[in-house]
Amino acid sequence: MRGTPQQIIEKYNQLARDAQLGNDRVATENFQQHAEHYLRLLGAAQKEQEAKREQQERENRERQAERDRERAKRQERESNGTDDPGHSPQPEVMDSSAEEGEHLVETPESKSDAPKSDAPKRPCKPRAKQKGGKGAAASDKADESGGGGESAGNDEDGDGPPPSEAAE
Repeated sequence: MRGTPQQIIEKYNQLARDAQLGNDRVATENFQQHAEHYLRLLGAAQKEQEAKREQQERENRERQAERDRERAKRQERESNGTDDPGHSPQPEVMDSSAEEGEHLVETPESKSDAPKSDAPKRPCKPRAKQKGGKGAAASDKADESGGGGESAGNDEDGDGPPPSEAAE
């Protein structure tokens, strides 16, 4: 059977009447029990829907009452002229009699005022030469030829062929 619970109930009641007219007491009782079952399901669903509706109405009334209270408070403040933020509760101010640096965090800027150490810095290590790669091959060839002048593999302005083509 298909349809809403009410349609199913009506259908089973109709089948029960038809079975009764056909003098089939067993089928009549069966259809009536089916109709009663769906009638109970429909009643339970309606009670559940009614409970949900009442809960929503109660929540809506509470929200509306809260809005009304807030509106009344706001109107009261406006009528008293206390809408100025200066009249609202202010945060507490720290006691200025305490030492200024007592609650401060040390920052790198404040450390710069400290005297620097007189120890000399160690010299940096020279960089190691790169081995492998296109740039390294060209610079190695330039070193072998005496280094100084412009060679086919050493194109500073980037207009010439890549170092691999220049070697050929």
